[in-house]
Amino acid sequence: MSEKLVDILEFLKNAEKLKDTLRSGYTSSGKQESVAEHTWRLCLMAMLFHGQYYSHLDLAKLLKMCLIHDLGEALNGDIPAPEQEGKPSKTMDERADLMTVISPLPNSLQKEIMGLWEDYESATSEEARLAKALDKLETLIQHNQGENPHGFDYAFNLEYGKQYTGFDEIMARLRKLIDEETRGKV
Repeated sequence: MSEKLVDILEFLKNAEKLKDTLRSGYTSSGKQESVAEHTWRLCLMAMLFHGQYYSHLDLAKLLKMCLIHDLGEALNGDIPAPEQEGKPSKTMDERADLMTVISPLPNSLQKEIMGLWEDYESATSEEARLAKALDKLETLIQHNQGENPHGFDYAFNLEYGKQYTGFDEIMARLRKLIDEETRGKV
């Protein structure tokens, strides 16, 4: 038992790096956002939308998926969406990084996390489709809300993640509201 506790503590120390892993967006106070901050609001969104619109989904699975979706970025950071074009190995790199981050964990937890991550990446389950849509939408909300540097490319956001955010009427309507805010910034 003590060995498993030590392994879990080691993993948590690795995951802590997400607090210092910066994203391309900024908070409303002008501070560059961390991956951990993005993940926090994504989980908050998942809880709220589950309670209001998606109560038929498995909330534990949805929240776990949101918590681990960017965990691999603890090693090599976040790659902003505009820079991802032409980098077909991003998913493979993130998978390898995630496997490294979770390597201290017991096998059962490694399997659970990898299963959730694979589902999220392929958007197979309803929970994964919702998590992926909310992930993209949280990014857009933060870009609209944040004090971004001069020259920030808001126009990019009008197309960003559309293949994930229109999977149902609720997400499509939310996307429309967010896009209206974005157009006001272009």
